[in-house]
Amino acid sequence: MIREVLQVGDPVLRKKCEKVTRFDENLAALLDDLKDTVLEEEGAGLAAPQVGVSVRAFVVNVDEGYFEFVNPIFVWQKGEQTGAEGCLSVRGKAGTVTRPNKVKVVFSDRKGDRYSLVAQGFFARAICHEADHLDGILYTDKAKNVRDAE
Repeated sequence: MIREVLQVGDPVLRKKCEKVTRFDENLAALLDDLKDTVLEEEGAGLAAPQVGVSVRAFVVNVDEGYFEFVNPIFVWQKGEQTGAEGCLSVRGKAGTVTRPNKVKVVFSDRKGDRYSLVAQGFFARAICHEADHLDGILYTDKAKNVRDAE
């Protein structure tokens, strides 16, 4: 199901999200809806709070594939990359953000099984961007020269 993406100014986007404790059909439905919505919106990722659900879950859809992250924890971050970012919750704007170039993250899947993953480049950027949403942080909080998107 395609969900409405909340826009900057909505208080849900500024909340620190709760840890997922139930790995059930409700979580599976949320992750399915996040996938449907990010594909419809042609985004690189979407976090649960962006659709009004304040839990620690997000999806990314990048060249490396489609991934679901539940209760992600960063193990380490290395290097630095600076590049343009936008956000489905900040429509029509873009800014320049510096993020780690490589990250290792431990996370659960929809069944509660734990995994670890190393990502770099744009994949790492997407994970960091979406993880920020889980702590009520928007890319505009970190960006330089936020401007109208072209």
